[in-house]
Parts: sequence; structure tokens; C-alpha cells
Amino acid sequence: MPYIDLTTLILDLAGKKGKIEFICREDAIICGTEEVQRIFKKLNINPMQFLSSGSKVQPQTSIIEGEGNVEDLHMAWRVSMNILEYASGIATRTNKILNKARQVNPKIEILATRKIFPGTKELSIKAVITGGGLPHRLGLSETILVFRQHLNFIGGIEGLIDKLIEGKNYTCDKKFLVEVETIDDALLLCQTGVDGLQFDKISPVELKEAVELIRAQNNKIVILAAGGINENNAELYAQTGVDGLVTSSVYFGKPVDMGTSIIQC
Repeated sequence: MPYIDLTTLILDLAGKKGKIEFICREDAIICGTEEVQRIFKKLNINPMQFLSSGSKVQPQTSIIEGEGNVEDLHMAWRVSMNILEYASGIATRTNKILNKARQVNPKIEILATRKIFPGTKELSIKAVITGGGLPHRLGLSETILVFRQHLNFIGGIEGLIDKLIEGKNYTCDKKFLVEVETIDDALLLCQTGVDGLQFDKISPVELKEAVELIRAQNNKIVILAAGGINENNAELYAQTGVDGLVTSSVYFGKPVDMGTSIIQC
């Protein structure tokens, strides 16, 4: 609302007292109620009750209520609903993938990529964590992850091996991970001192074979699977024995269905 709420102005609603309530219409993991409370506070709306992020709810559950002036309630309405629907959607999808993967691999982790719509990072990361996952990388400054695009400038895998010891010494408090596309490259690297391997777009059958071969040579190396992993194939990839599933799918999908009631007090 950059200037005025023309509808409430024309209907002469200013100063009337009301109550707003957000209701979740489906099974979900709730996320974003703390941010909605901050919106309420900014608009002088008194929070009456709310469920914390991470709460697991069934359809028709009231998740947050507030009382205040009607014009303020309408101002808070849509932005609050957007936060609740989208953040809860990410949290719910993350939790579904995690549960499916852990049915066959109880120690596996779900790691969400950086493919977040610009401007929504804080909420998106919070939603992933609320759903039981973790961010794969918060930014390029945080971790070392060598891609094919890097290898193109240093002579491929062989060039990386030459730089590996010096690189690990320089960043002694960081793990050194490399993305690989073939089993041969993975087996070569697992003997060189890398801390982790990330397989990109490899089938579960091939990946299972790769994990067995790598573990036979180095049972301490971290192995991640990435590329096209979602709720439908998470179990298959978890069965391969990898340590984590790297996915972007948690960010893309249907928001959780929320309803809003605004009534006069």
C-alpha cells in the first residue's frame, strides 16, 4: 500500500475494531508466523495467539490471530498471507522429501541449493530449516565447491589434483568438495585428499555403484547427490547410500492453502 487503501477509505472503515485470523486449510508444516507478528507490531495490531514456525498442523487449524483497527488489518492481510503460504510451502515440501528419504536412509540430510528467488533468501532458508533441511551453501564465500566450470580453466581433474594440497593448506578450516559427473573421476579424486564429492545428474543405479566403489577406497569421504532430486525420486537416491541430497525442488511448487477471516469485534 504505497499511499492509501482506497477501499477502506471509501467505505469509511477507519477506526473500527476488528479481528484477523489465518487458517491453514491442509496438512502442513507452518512457517512465517514470527514475521507476521512483526508486521502486526508495525501496524499496531495486537497478536492474540499464534503457532510457532515448525508446527505440524491439520486442515482448518488456526495459526495466528490479531486484533486492531480495520484499516490496519486490511493492510496486513495480503503480505502476511503471502509469507505464510509460500514459507509454509517450502517447509512442507522439505519435510516430505526428508521423511521419504529417511525411511530408507535414517542418517541422510536434505540440502537446499542457492536457487532462491531474489529478495526471499532469509525467508526461504528459514523455511528449509523449519522443514528439517539445511542450506547447501549460503554463498560463494562460505564453502569450496569445484565445478566443471572451474576445471575448464585449470586443466581438468589432473590440474585440480596439482592445486589440491596447496589449496587445502591455505583453507585448512574448510572442507574441499568437488562436483563430478563420472565414476572414474570420483575414484581418482577420492584418493587425493578431497573431503567430499558431489555427483550431478547421475542415475540412482550408477550412483549406488559409485558409492560402493568409493566407500571401499575411502569410507570417510562425504558423498552428495544433486540434479533433479525431488519428492518423487528422493527414496531412490537415498537408497544409494549418499550422505545428503542436494535439491532445488523445495522452492518450487504450490503454496500451502491458507484462508483469512476479518470480522468486527
